[in-house]
Amino acid sequence: MKTKSLLSTASLALAIAVVSASAQAQIAIGHLADYSGGTSDVGTPYGQAVADTFAWVNKNGGVGGKQLNVDTNDYGYQVPKAIALYKKWSAPDSKVAAIMGWGTADTEALTGFLAQDKIPDLSGSYAAALTDPEGVSGKAKPAPYNFFYGPSYSDSLRAMLMWAADDWKAKGKPGKAKFVHMGANHPYPNAPKAAGEAMATELGFEVLPPLVFALAPGDYSAQCLSLKSSGANYAYLGNTAASNISVMKACKTAGVDIQFMGNVWGMDENAAKTAGDAANGVIFPLRTAVSWGGDAPGMKTVMEISKMSDPTGKVYRPVHYIAAVCSALYMKEALDWAAKNGGAAGDNVVKGFYQKKDWVPAGMEGVCNPSTWTDKDHRGTLKVELYRTRIAGATDGDLNDLMAKGTIKLEKVKTIELPRKPELLGW
Repeated sequence: MKTKSLLSTASLALAIAVVSASAQAQIAIGHLADYSGGTSDVGTPYGQAVADTFAWVNKNGGVGGKQLNVDTNDYGYQVPKAIALYKKWSAPDSKVAAIMGWGTADTEALTGFLAQDKIPDLSGSYAAALTDPEGVSGKAKPAPYNFFYGPSYSDSLRAMLMWAADDWKAKGKPGKAKFVHMGANHPYPNAPKAAGEAMATELGFEVLPPLVFALAPGDYSAQCLSLKSSGANYAYLGNTAASNISVMKACKTAGVDIQFMGNVWGMDENAAKTAGDAANGVIFPLRTAVSWGGDAPGMKTVMEISKMSDPTGKVYRPVHYIAAVCSALYMKEALDWAAKNGGAAGDNVVKGFYQKKDWVPAGMEGVCNPSTWTDKDHRGTLKVELYRTRIAGATDGDLNDLMAKGTIKLEKVKTIELPRKPELLGW
């Protein structure tokens, strides 16, 4: 009996040691996803792509010979839930090496804690306030542990306004063009508001009072009637696609003649299908050099990653999925460098983001736009790829078929490379 007891105790100790060694042999990653909240329409494909990419990384050897232990949580776009998860991820006994974040409100709420705990966060928020690592601009608090892939909301809006100014001139219309910022009274749609209105004024637009509409779909007939009576010519839609669709449909019904410009989350293939001809002609920025099925060497890698959750290879992936693959692979390569240079955590991961100039993750050539982060400037890119939705017919049916037939098209309009002005850092 005593021998059996000793053996069972030894077995238990061995099991604990094996579990402990296994945990140490993994790299912990926190992943915030919105699958059920106010931005779930775009959060779902983005979050799925992050999960798929890290599963693919693990299938292909992990990072530095270690598997990534990814803790994915649907936080429903609720800041308190994000903070609660962060407390878990930053606890000394379960501290993550990095976080794949999501929303603007939660990312900005965590910025100070990230710096204090030395945990890098690559978010789905592109708020310009996250681009100033040292806080030297005076426009935002220091954000040394915050990263994102793609142009900031502010820089995307600046580029769209530059296009709009040229568009107005090309149309030969008299007087000043009128610009209006639209979106919820919330940190995400508000993030580029001041920067956009300043740029619009500089370009000669008449800036109208902003129009507020909620992040959720609803009846926005009143906003469309306000647009019509204001005579606005160009409107920035600051919300995600779901509520923007409601606005576009209501404004088409109301006979509003306006050029809509969507933020990076404000339009995609699924939104074009749902909105139908109400989405025809919307201008919006693409973070990648191609969309699904595009002609680029790196699309082969994207297709392989997509098979992690779709073995058939038949699911159409919208623009947000591809951007998330790029984002996760930038994080993976920063972790790679850190693992070889003192350990995959904290400052080493941050330094990993600074190692390359005009950086495209391996195997993603022609898909991810080259990015450069430095310890002075976290604006990874100032290149803004502008696209226009084209709708030619009824949009009922399978999205793959609609895209293949050209019923829905994402048409390249212009590439605008903004100057890297120090005074625009963090704004």
